[in-house]
Amino acid sequence: MTTKQRAKLRAMCNTMEPVLQIGKDGITDNLAKQCWDALEARELIKVNVQKNAPYTAREACELLCERVHAEPVQTIGNRFSIYRQARKDSKIRLEDL
Repeated sequence: MTTKQRAKLRAMCNTMEPVLQIGKDGITDNLAKQCWDALEARELIKVNVQKNAPYTAREACELLCERVHAEPVQTIGNRFSIYRQARKDSKIRLEDL
């Protein structure tokens, strides 16, 4: 992903609300499944890391990206955004950005 593509994805994230919350249990199998499904449906999601979570937002972003084969877009404070192109009917294509 180029810096221009990442910048366009960041701009798209500005108005989004978090879809997932990472709490005291951390990144469980259920959370990874929910994230996978959300990425298939939306391709670009924002995640909120609560204060009682065992990781910082940056650490959680890295771990979750590994589990769901996504790319980090942006981390600010306790929120981060990730992107993965959908397998079918992709709406956001990096080549078009």
